[in-house]
Amino acid sequence: MLRRSLTLTAVLLAAAPAVILADSHTPSDYPLRVHIFTRNETTFYHMRSADEAKGEGRADLFENGQPKGLDFQFDCTHRLLTSSGYETFPAKWKKPGEELIILQPEFGKPGNYDSCHLKVMVKDFVYVKHEGNLVTEPTAKFKDWMTKHDYDPEHGKDLPSVPEAKDSGKE
Repeated sequence: MLRRSLTLTAVLLAAAPAVILADSHTPSDYPLRVHIFTRNETTFYHMRSADEAKGEGRADLFENGQPKGLDFQFDCTHRLLTSSGYETFPAKWKKPGEELIILQPEFGKPGNYDSCHLKVMVKDFVYVKHEGNLVTEPTAKFKDWMTKHDYDPEHGKDLPSVPEAKDSGKE
């Protein structure tokens, strides 16, 4: 009986760090937002089932109301999604300036999320799509666009508004 108790205690203690270190899958625990433009990926399979995805890509990070470009490498247990339209994914820093954890929806399970770790290089510009091409733009110029279009994905303003036309003085 004592031996069984000691074995059970050892198993629970060994499993505890994995539970403590596991990533939260609750979006409210992820205050930042990431818009993923591109990714190059290799998917690894085990017994005909996707087991792991590794690759690199480019994204924009929205942190404290400021946009920043990112180059990143990832190692995920699932395929990494790119953003559709203005879609952003919840994120938080694991190591500030070095590694982000993002949440992406789990297919076929509404309200469930997978996490993925991105090793990042933070840029002093942002990425934008222009005529179908990914180009860079100064952060200040993009921030002005965000303000003008009331776009702030960190605070639920996920779609830019159309600015009102200025009054031309004609009645």
